[in-house]
Amino acid sequence: MARISSFISIVTCTLAALALAGCTENKAGSTDAKETTPPALVTVISVKPETVTIVDELPGRVAAFRTAEIRAQVGGIIQKRLFEQGSEVEAGQELFQINPEPFKADVDSATAALQRAEAGLVRSQTKFDRAKQLVESKAISRDAYDEAVADLAQAKANVAEARATLQRRRLDLEFATIRAPIAGRIGQALVSEGALVSASGADTLARIQQIDQVYVDVKQPASQMDVIREAEQSGQLDDASKVPVALFAASGKPYPMTGRALFSDISVDPGTGNVTVRVEVRNSNRALLPGMYVRARLPRGVRHDALLVPQEAIVRNSSGGPQLVIVDDQKKGVRRPVELGETIDGRTIVNSGLKPGETVVVQGQDRVQEDAVLQTARFEAKGAAPNAVVPAQN
Repeated sequence: MARISSFISIVTCTLAALALAGCTENKAGSTDAKETTPPALVTVISVKPETVTIVDELPGRVAAFRTAEIRAQVGGIIQKRLFEQGSEVEAGQELFQINPEPFKADVDSATAALQRAEAGLVRSQTKFDRAKQLVESKAISRDAYDEAVADLAQAKANVAEARATLQRRRLDLEFATIRAPIAGRIGQALVSEGALVSASGADTLARIQQIDQVYVDVKQPASQMDVIREAEQSGQLDDASKVPVALFAASGKPYPMTGRALFSDISVDPGTGNVTVRVEVRNSNRALLPGMYVRARLPRGVRHDALLVPQEAIVRNSSGGPQLVIVDDQKKGVRRPVELGETIDGRTIVNSGLKPGETVVVQGQDRVQEDAVLQTARFEAKGAAPNAVVPAQN
């Protein structure tokens, strides 16, 4: 019995010693594991001031640089159409031919009237010369001489009137050939051969539009103009009047040409609250056609000290406010509230809360612990375009 009790005591002591050794080993292992845990790996960037162009992407419509509606200046029957519909025409090119025969007859009649008036002038001039000689010798009365003077003046007036009439008839004959007043692309013919036209009618025969350069009328919110004015007065933005205006198709494809803003309309559309900004664009390849819908990146100004961070660097606090994680000199992450501005193709301007030269965490913010040292790697941007700031599209 004593042997059994002694054996049990030995076994119990052995198990207790083993358990104590195991606890000591586990505690040491946990301490070693804690000491060997590597710092959290995050990607960072160093923020530097940049020069950026602030723009608004706005809708616009293309308008022809000049438009001419072709109308008849004399009445008659259209004999011929002298142009190819949809083609380019030059200024002065013949477009329609009205029957010229009546106008030729009018020219001949006016020519005969002028000749008759000139003959009358010769007769009156001869009478005047004779009366002048006779009045000096007192062979005729003074009344007869005055009558000769009046007849001469009347004859000269008749000649002048006949010449003016002839000139008008010649113009009517010239107007029988309808010509292009401007160079451009002509559309479809709105009348055909045999149609009767009149000078008093409002019917358009065709329409010419000059599109080697065009206007783009951009609709800009009137409230945005106040923002631009305040930014310029505060010195945040430079004047953007000389900055090119980039144009994009409705699909988002950029056009190869750029434009320049000419002026803003002085009135606001009461229905939409927009003002019209007119942009002039050289359109030598005729890619832009009147009435086409485009989007224009309208420059708002140039900012020289902008601090930009990738959008993925921005985190939100519990109330939704934007924050950045800043890496301090001790390689520790500090969360800091910031004020954000416009977005640049994946990057955002930080208006306040960030200083030049500071290091910002872009990826791995969720691994940043308080007072924990961080392992940093450089963030590589993909296809950043730092020169065009695009706010939310209207």
